[in-house]
Amino acid sequence: MGQFLIDRNAISDYLSASLPPLGLQFMDTVIDEAPNLSVISQIELLCWKTTDSIEQQIKDFIAESNVFWVNVDIVEYCVKIRRNKKIKTPDAIIAATALSLGFSLITENESDFAHIQGLKIINPHKI
Repeated sequence: MGQFLIDRNAISDYLSASLPPLGLQFMDTVIDEAPNLSVISQIELLCWKTTDSIEQQIKDFIAESNVFWVNVDIVEYCVKIRRNKKIKTPDAIIAATALSLGFSLITENESDFAHIQGLKIINPHKI
């Protein structure tokens, strides 16, 4: 099926069951294989103000995920991205993580990542 990096918004939409049926089915398959997160998405998820039960779901989800920390390759990709596109550093790190690993990025925020050369984006709301 391929490898995917999941952005925070796709995870929160998945956990709150606000994806369309095909998007939910796609996310089920991706998550069953092995959820992959950037450390930035981990931080964003843990900062989400929500109920205690959803917070526990988030912690469980993160515990079962592969979390990729920033390394030299990710920094190099991030610098290239930010030099060529006006983008917030956290989003550049997420994109750089996906690019450095050769993963497609699952996100609803297509416009945040538009025009990043080589980045494949999948919006689970549009499947």
